[in-house]
Amino acid sequence: MRIVTWNINSVRLRIGTLKRVVDMLHPDVVCLQETKAIDELFPMEGIKALGFDHVIMRGMKGYNGVAIMSRVPMEEGARSNWCNKEDCRHIWAKLPGDVELHNFYVPAGGDTPDPELNPKFAHKLDFLAEMTAWSEAQPPGKRIMVGDLNIAPHEHDVWSHKQLLDVVSHTPVETEGLIKLQETGWVDAVRHFVPLHEKLYTWWSYRNRTWPGDNRGRRLDHIWVTPPLAAKLGGTFVLREARGWDKASDHVPVSVDIEL
Repeated sequence: MRIVTWNINSVRLRIGTLKRVVDMLHPDVVCLQETKAIDELFPMEGIKALGFDHVIMRGMKGYNGVAIMSRVPMEEGARSNWCNKEDCRHIWAKLPGDVELHNFYVPAGGDTPDPELNPKFAHKLDFLAEMTAWSEAQPPGKRIMVGDLNIAPHEHDVWSHKQLLDVVSHTPVETEGLIKLQETGWVDAVRHFVPLHEKLYTWWSYRNRTWPGDNRGRRLDHIWVTPPLAAKLGGTFVLREARGWDKASDHVPVSVDIEL
C-alpha cells in the first residue's frame, strides 16, 4: 500500500494538481491537510473521479481542514478536538489489517517564537504537548501518523541549522518537543530510508519567488509508524518537483510504501 501525505493548501483550488500527483504516484491512500473547505463544499465528485471511493473529511471555512481519501474500505475513528478548539486539525481511520491511520495538521505557530508574546506559538506548544500525552496513553498496536507537523526536527531538515534556530519550526523547544513525541513509540518512516546526514525538505516558502533558487527548504511533513509496522516499510519518495508546478502548494507530497 502506498500512502501519501500532502498539505494541499486548498483542495478546491488544487484539485487539478491533486490529479497530477495521483497520476504520478499512484497512491492507495492520500491524506490532505489545509483543505480549507467546509464538508458541504468538499469536491467529493472530483475526488471520486480520481478513484477514491472512500473519503473522510473534516473541514472549516477558509483555513485548516484535513481529509483521508482511500481506494480501500476504511472506518472513521471517533473525532476529538485539541486544545479545546474545534479547528479541524485531526482525523483518523482504521485501515485493513487493524491499522490506525492518523492525519494531523499541527498549528504553524506564527512568527515570534515566544509563547508569552505570541498566542499562536503558545497554542502550537500546547498542541504538541497534548499529542505527546495522547501518544503515551495509546496501547501497543499498529499505527501510522502522517501530516504537516510544522516542525523540522533535525539539523539537515532545514537549509541552515544555525540561521534557523530562532525561527519558528526549528527552535529548540519545538524540535525537542517533536523528538520527545517520536520517542513515545514512533519510527520516522522517511528517515528510515534517508540518513540523518542527508538534506531533506518538503516545504519551500512562497517568498522564494525563484524556486528552487538557493533551495532554502524545510522538512515539515512527516510519516511515522509504530514499531510493528517498521519492518513492513518498503520505500519512500518526496515529490520535490511538484513545488515548481503551476498553482503549486508551498508543501510537496511525501509517500511511503508499506505492507499491511
